[in-house]
Amino acid sequence: MADFGGIGTGARIFILILLIVVLLLGGLIWFDYIGLINAKETLSPVLSIVGLKKPTKVEGIDDPLLLERERLKKQSEAIALRAEELQKREEEIKKKEQEIEQKAEKLAEKEKALDEREKSFNERVKAFENRRVNLVQNSKYLVGMPPENAVKILLNMDDQDIIDIFRITEEEAAKAGETSLVAYWLSLMPPERAAELQRKMARKP
Repeated sequence: MADFGGIGTGARIFILILLIVVLLLGGLIWFDYIGLINAKETLSPVLSIVGLKKPTKVEGIDDPLLLERERLKKQSEAIALRAEELQKREEEIKKKEQEIEQKAEKLAEKEKALDEREKSFNERVKAFENRRVNLVQNSKYLVGMPPENAVKILLNMDDQDIIDIFRITEEEAAKAGETSLVAYWLSLMPPERAAELQRKMARKP
């Protein structure tokens, strides 16, 4: 009879039960390894009793296309994100294009206004030059005729036209180093008209 060195009966029973459990577990693991039984399925009631849940079975784990589906799913998500980014960029580009178009329209309006002002200015300059040419020619005609006849013609003109001819006549006489006939013409005019012309000439040199 074996001697356990003074170990109590209860302790010996516990050790034997523990040894049996270890042998059972080892056997189950070995049989599961060689494929005779499914240890997880066999021990599932015991695991449930001790509070360990049965591992959740992953559906389609043996599906050969699972990885391909996951890869395609990832690609679809990436494409969706890329499309969203492109949509945002497109909206920003459209917004900038609208701002540029508005600025271009404002610049075009300003350029058009400047062109119109320049055209108007050129037309006024041309009209002034044409008027000056006509005044110079009229002044030469009047200077070349008898003063009495020149005064009769001048009296039928507006005051501003007479004043302009007087000034042109004085300028041309100064260039030629001659005496202007303006003073003589004024002396041949009616006093009231001559005084009015001199008053206006003095007011606008």
